[in-house]
Amino acid sequence: MSIVLTHGYFLYEDEKELKIMKPYPPLGLLYVSGYLNEQGIDNYIFDTTFSTKEAQLQLIADKKPDVVAIYTNLMTKVEVIKLMKTLRTDAKYGVPKIVLGGPDITYNLENYLKAGAHYLIIGEGEETMAELYRAITEKLDISEIPGIAYLENETVIKTAPRTKMKDLTKLPLPNREGIAMHKYLNAWKDNHGKSAMTISTQRGCPYTCKWCSTAVYGQSYRRRPAHLVVEEMAMLRETYHPDTLWFVDDVFTVSHKWLRSFHEEVLKQDVVIPFECITRAERLNDEMLKLLKEAGCFRIWIGAESGSQKIIDAMDRRVEVETVQEAINSANDLGIETGTFIMLGYPGEDRSDISKTIEHLKKSNPTHYTITVAYPIKGTALYDEIEQEITAQPDWETSTDRQIDFKRRYRRKFYDYAVRKVVNEVNYHKEWIKGENRSLRKVFVLKAKSILASGLMLVSR
Repeated sequence: MSIVLTHGYFLYEDEKELKIMKPYPPLGLLYVSGYLNEQGIDNYIFDTTFSTKEAQLQLIADKKPDVVAIYTNLMTKVEVIKLMKTLRTDAKYGVPKIVLGGPDITYNLENYLKAGAHYLIIGEGEETMAELYRAITEKLDISEIPGIAYLENETVIKTAPRTKMKDLTKLPLPNREGIAMHKYLNAWKDNHGKSAMTISTQRGCPYTCKWCSTAVYGQSYRRRPAHLVVEEMAMLRETYHPDTLWFVDDVFTVSHKWLRSFHEEVLKQDVVIPFECITRAERLNDEMLKLLKEAGCFRIWIGAESGSQKIIDAMDRRVEVETVQEAINSANDLGIETGTFIMLGYPGEDRSDISKTIEHLKKSNPTHYTITVAYPIKGTALYDEIEQEITAQPDWETSTDRQIDFKRRYRRKFYDYAVRKVVNEVNYHKEWIKGENRSLRKVFVLKAKSILASGLMLVSR
């Protein structure tokens, strides 16, 4: 076996995700595998999601591949480092060359190389992986391969950047046949009544949000033609029969021209499959919402991260909070479920900003929302801004960027209580506006929890 492609996420070790039970396959690895297949390079995907570390190591020991290529990100970094150390210290695995790729690589080159990686792929991985594999197996000079990093005499060598793939029509479909896709479909069906699959239409994001990493695809916008996307949707329906699709693109409606073409193709090819997507409020209007609904959109996630214009501007989000509220309300009125993302603890945020976020959620009334406490990802503008104010930075190999903390307006514990405050106050409001159908007991409990959280916020400042 030439290459084993794998990652470090094990669902059954993640108690939180086991409760949620909405796993998605490693789409990036599947794209790399599809490209390698097209290039005639034998490869095997070991998908860890429903498996174990023991099974992963046994597979590598059995196949003894020339190369083990591992996708890594913030969530899987610690497990990936453990895997590298095992492969480097036990000859029964065949002493493979270890190649890493993924969003956490770009700004941690030296750390990953010194932790055990032989080569790092910076940015998009398909073309680079194929060229690097040939150079490794044919013992060619790797210094001319763009988009990689490696150690030479304890010095990090970083080659010239690889030009981003402009024409995505040349990109083969992800190798979904290489994994047990039925396990994902069954997990969704058994736990939520409907199966779901992922699909990608674009690469890159042209926006400048300071907390967001663009380490892989860059601050760009490249997209597959709408007719090819719809053809892939038709193939998924024919092969896997998913009940819903999740478009993983950063801003699905960034191009109105493309969306009109997509809508036309979906109707022409008769491939209306319920789907959800993410977009920005200012890239929505009544026409776009109508096209989305007719094409099958049942849920749309609209980001803002805060209800305070001061914080939105600090994030360089370049949107008005009223625009976000209007977009969510318009989607709600059209019968499309809505979701939004909230981030607390951003630099400069105070109690009044959190209060504005609560009011924002009440006014917009999204069907769903998620909350996170801000953390700085290395390589982002946010990280650069707070780097000199970092107060907690645990050992790199055994921690992630999520555990980095910095000097905020209040102590870290304050924001945990702030999350409780937001959740209980917004849920209280949702229950109250039900009118005669409200549960007075639930109203009382939620309001009491909100008041308690407010008190805990005060004492933990």
